[in-house]
Amino acid sequence: MLTVAEIPISLTCADYARVMPLAIGEVKPEGMALTMILGSRGLWPARAEMLRRAVQDSAVQGGEWSMAQYLYRIDKGDHRYVGLPVFPLRNFTARDLYVRRGGPIRKPADLVGKRIGMYSYTASGSIWYRHFLRFVGLDPAAIEWWIGDIDTPWSAPMDQTLPAGVHAPAKGRSLSDMLIAGELEAIYSPPRPQAYHPGTGAVARLFPDFRAVEQEYFRKTGAFPPQHLIVIRREAWEANRWIAKSLTEAFSAANDCFTEAQKGFRTPRRGWKRSSRPRRL
Repeated sequence: MLTVAEIPISLTCADYARVMPLAIGEVKPEGMALTMILGSRGLWPARAEMLRRAVQDSAVQGGEWSMAQYLYRIDKGDHRYVGLPVFPLRNFTARDLYVRRGGPIRKPADLVGKRIGMYSYTASGSIWYRHFLRFVGLDPAAIEWWIGDIDTPWSAPMDQTLPAGVHAPAKGRSLSDMLIAGELEAIYSPPRPQAYHPGTGAVARLFPDFRAVEQEYFRKTGAFPPQHLIVIRREAWEANRWIAKSLTEAFSAANDCFTEAQKGFRTPRRGWKRSSRPRRL
């Protein structure tokens, strides 16, 4: 039951484990009745729908959104949304770089002047991909970029307008198809391509030991790349500016709650034998 002081706020978000304490009410933001509208089972289409609704659905006051799109709009003078220092999605990117198994690309230097496919040129992840390439000694401007769908036949680019010199595949072709056919030398993809398998797939990671590479990246750059942030509509913030602090503190408390809960689970030490159950890769 709402009290007089509680303000109803609805936010969209993917179903990250770290926000579940907020979603189930274990953590409650001070002064508001928060409803979390979540995507389902971590699916990418469901995640995209949550991002869309955060800024297009008038029934909610905000939610998870692309950090790049937020900054693009700020740069163009669009201040309809207020960003909070809450980053529900942060990813390192060495793990997302895939090449053709048995192909000519064995190390980053082999990609100089070559063709790399991505799902978007302007998405947050794509910006961090180019940052990582600079970290490993490559100039993104020297890459021939192709933008399309990773596994589904291409229909239309996520980006409305592609920059000069950036290409799109022919309709009916996926970037994975092009990689396997030798028409691309690499692809960047957040979800693992369907043809990927660490031992036998037609597509393999350029950095099989990606965790060591990402740890070095973090040590040298200090960056844990934020991909998405939480935004609220400016009119909701203008009416009650304190909700920004309350929500930020609540998301932080939910993260702490999740982290504390993980301490109850043992993590196998490197080198330990595990059961024959399939493991996530």
